[in-house]
Amino acid sequence: MLKRKLVLEDGTIFIGKGFGSDKEISGEVVFNTGMTGYQEIISDPSYCGQIVTLTYPLIGNYGINRDDFETVAPFINGLIVKEYSEYPSNFRSDESIDSFLKAHDIPGLSGIDTRKLTKVIRKAGTMRGYIADTEIPEEVLLKRLANTPVPHNQVKQISTTKPYIVPGRGHRIVLVDFGMKHGILRELTKRNCHVTVVPYNYPADSILRLKPDGIMLTNGPGDPVNVPEAIEMIQKVVPTIPIFGICLGHQLLALACGAQTEKMKFGHRGGNHPVKDLENGKTFLTSQNHGFAVNRASLENTDLVLTQIALNDNSVEGIKHRIYPAFSVQYHPESSPGPEDSNYLFDEFLSLIDNHVAKGEEEVYA
Repeated sequence: MLKRKLVLEDGTIFIGKGFGSDKEISGEVVFNTGMTGYQEIISDPSYCGQIVTLTYPLIGNYGINRDDFETVAPFINGLIVKEYSEYPSNFRSDESIDSFLKAHDIPGLSGIDTRKLTKVIRKAGTMRGYIADTEIPEEVLLKRLANTPVPHNQVKQISTTKPYIVPGRGHRIVLVDFGMKHGILRELTKRNCHVTVVPYNYPADSILRLKPDGIMLTNGPGDPVNVPEAIEMIQKVVPTIPIFGICLGHQLLALACGAQTEKMKFGHRGGNHPVKDLENGKTFLTSQNHGFAVNRASLENTDLVLTQIALNDNSVEGIKHRIYPAFSVQYHPESSPGPEDSNYLFDEFLSLIDNHVAKGEEEVYA
């Protein structure tokens, strides 16, 4: 097994063993605290361009199967684990994590102290890193890292390029794909929705021509300010069509309504983040994956209301519009992986649509 190393931009070095692809790669190094669900994490488009560190010590023990993917192909740049299982054991397993990463040309690094790496990131904040062979001098890798531009087009890389339909007989939903997880689509089709998936830059006029009952703004990677087309679209549709935003979609709704977003020190990534609903006082566990958040103070001069907060750091987890039928959450109610405590939000979205339609009929016949 080839010895390889990770060099962080602050000069910190971790030496371990390679698996998966043996190519060199750079990217933002982040960590996820989930104990299970590595297949869903690896295939989550929100990790586009990142090197993902999994803090649970043993990864790959139940293999890779055909059913737990969140997208067709993974978009992570690399994977870091303490130990991976070469011989998975599970009746659903089709292949090992090593063969899966090789097939998708994604390098992995094992045998390092992932707890130490996580502590470095928590203390210094998220940093970029470079995975390469141990023979290459650190100064060479640091220079390459410094000369590698920070990507700003992740959403463009992974969004669908053409609209497509997932038919159903229920509510007509336009799903704007900023890096959609299949779990969101599963929850809508489970409720018999007729879903039209459109690209991230689909204009408002074209969306309105589809005559949707509601609009879903999905998760996705990167900084929300790098998707100005979506912000402009949301501003045009929010007065007339019920909206539900998730993760990046939540941040874009906030920006469209006059709030601001900010980069977090190391983000929230895992399946055990407690969130409190300020309207009913209930607390539940959520699945999260984001490096940016809505600035809480910036909500004050907008028509947005804070509805939910993270109990770990009091960051914004939910908002709704005072006037228009629009709300959003920072976490993933579809889980995949993670707890299903907040799955009810999809039903609330459909109820919001029904109430909006009923209100419009009352105004017509008044």
